[in-house]
Amino acid sequence: MAKISKLDTAEIDQRLTALNDWSIKNSKLYRQVVCKDFVSAFGLMTKVALLAEKANHHPEWSNVYKTVDIYLTTHEAGGISTRDFELATAINALLEQPTP
Repeated sequence: MAKISKLDTAEIDQRLTALNDWSIKNSKLYRQVVCKDFVSAFGLMTKVALLAEKANHHPEWSNVYKTVDIYLTTHEAGGISTRDFELATAINALLEQPTP
């Protein structure tokens, strides 16, 4: 398997311009999602967990009532990598889907 490399600041800044609602916080890719209630927040976490497991790339996150904070970093690269941006893009696509 190819070694995963940490992106430099210029690469991160460039990629962030194309990634809505994400920023850098604590040297990690970060997004906060406020859902309509706790059940919706838990449902979101379940859907993201399935994406993360499929990608074998797992977020650092927390949930307080209807708010989900998501942090992405690649530990083996020592920082943010393309894997983080790929998962963030998948999370954004998930959030753009209409809810039943």
